[in-house]
Amino acid sequence: MQQRVSLITLGARDIAALAAFYEALGWTRVESPDGVVAFDLIGQTLGLYPLEALAKDIGLSVDDLGNGRMTLGHNVETKEQVAELLAAAETAGAQVLKPAQDVFWGGHHGYFADPEWHIWEIAHNPFSPLGPQGEFQWNGAA
Repeated sequence: MQQRVSLITLGARDIAALAAFYEALGWTRVESPDGVVAFDLIGQTLGLYPLEALAKDIGLSVDDLGNGRMTLGHNVETKEQVAELLAAAETAGAQVLKPAQDVFWGGHHGYFADPEWHIWEIAHNPFSPLGPQGEFQWNGAA
């Protein structure tokens, strides 16, 4: 298995409302004929899929599928952009869970939950500058 993620799929109870949230953040939707709403990212795609259909496809009940115990990360170039993006997400309908603040290891971050409680970390890591296309590079490595 190659060391990469190709597609991140978020189960959505209200796919139209969740898509509208991401569009309010400035993302561009890519239409799909199969009921998926997709947003192309740098090297991956974020897909929104009806929660009931996702659970059925996996062979689980919606209750067994749960909420996914993970966070999605979005790194920005400057410390100031963390608070700016958290404010934009809140304006679009997110709930800020942790306001922008310094982290003990030298970074700066905060968290928000989208309207269906998918949790995002917005972070500035001065030790991992973004690449020329905005891609994250752990410790600055390409």
